Amino acid sequence: QVQLVESGGGSVQPGGSLTLSCAASVSSFSRYRMAWYRQAPEKQRESIAYITNTDTTTYTDSVKGRFTISRDNAKSTVYLQMNNLQPDDTAVYYCNAFDVLTGQRYWGQGTRVTVSS
Repeated sequence: QVQLVESGGGSVQPGGSLTLSCAASVSSFSRYRMAWYRQAPEKQRESIAYITNTDTTTYTDSVKGRFTISRDNAKSTVYLQMNNLQPDDTAVYYCNAFDVLTGQRYWGQGTRVTVSS
């Protein structure tokens, strides 16, 4: 069973920055495709960034140029650096791990990000 623990959420003013972390308790972390999703109030959960096991990254348009996803396989951790945060970025952010060998998908418990003045 894979466990994912997110941290780093909080409140920030528009234009500010936060870095989210997601620590995975799993062997062979490097084979997982890791992703960040978010769910804003009264909206569906959306994928915003993912990173493959070969470090290829993909972003949704709304965060391109502002957010950066990265991974440290030695620490079994994935990060989301978020810059120039805006009120529309307010959401609960979830870490997701996809096992490319088994097709299993795992979720963290979420961390809340609030952007307001």
